[in-house]
Amino acid sequence: MRRSVRTQMGDGGRLVIPVEFRRHLGLTPGAVVVISETGDGDLRISTPAAGLRRAQELVGRYVQPGDSLADELLAERRREAGE
Repeated sequence: MRRSVRTQMGDGGRLVIPVEFRRHLGLTPGAVVVISETGDGDLRISTPAAGLRRAQELVGRYVQPGDSLADELLAERRREAGE
């Protein structure tokens, strides 16, 4: 769903997320969202799950299936401790 909706900032800087977006993302009252500045004058509102998914996709570009970064880190630390 790639849509834009024009809205107006309310008192105290509050913004209302339109119902169709809330439903699509499964947002309910009290849900946590992450607001980030994109650097080009835009704001991104996302869920923590979406951020985690993006991070996993990014790491997945550099890690082969079956590799364990945790195991590699532990092995590296053990080598350093033994030196």
